[in-house]
Amino acid sequence: MLRIDGLHTYCGHGHILQGVDLEVPPGRIAVVLGRNGVGKTTTLRSIIGLASPRSGRVLLGDKDVAGWPPHRIVRVGVGYVPEGRMIFPDLTVVENIQVAQRLPAKQWSMERLFTLFPSLAERRRNKGAQPSGGEQQVLAGARALVTDPKVMLLDEPSQGSSNSRNTSYYERHG
Repeated sequence: MLRIDGLHTYCGHGHILQGVDLEVPPGRIAVVLGRNGVGKTTTLRSIIGLASPRSGRVLLGDKDVAGWPPHRIVRVGVGYVPEGRMIFPDLTVVENIQVAQRLPAKQWSMERLFTLFPSLAERRRNKGAQPSGGEQQVLAGARALVTDPKVMLLDEPSQGSSNSRNTSYYERHG
């Protein structure tokens, strides 16, 4: 499903990713661990198109998407939850989800998300800045799910969610 071959990505003059290889078969979960500054976020940003690799391949199925813009990569089935959540503070919870929603929803309707994440349902009219950090993290995950992804990229998925009632989703579904 996802394969990275010989990925080289720079940030400015810094050669951050130096020949990264990774393969995640369909139905599997992979975790990239490491200390701060070793390239975990750069790897995810290279997959989703927010950083442009200078060389190497990012294969989603049989498509090499290296260097594609993020909107095209999302359309072929990649969901992304960025570090820091990137919630729109002045939009409501519902509007934050609708920004990314594919219509008609194939798998992840608003109703299904609110059933899975009851605290989001309770806060549906709140502005994005109002929920707790953990609830904002869950909102970022919900926003990625409504794109009906085949692959989910989670950058720091537990950040701010240690006491959230919604963490059980991540425990059950990775």
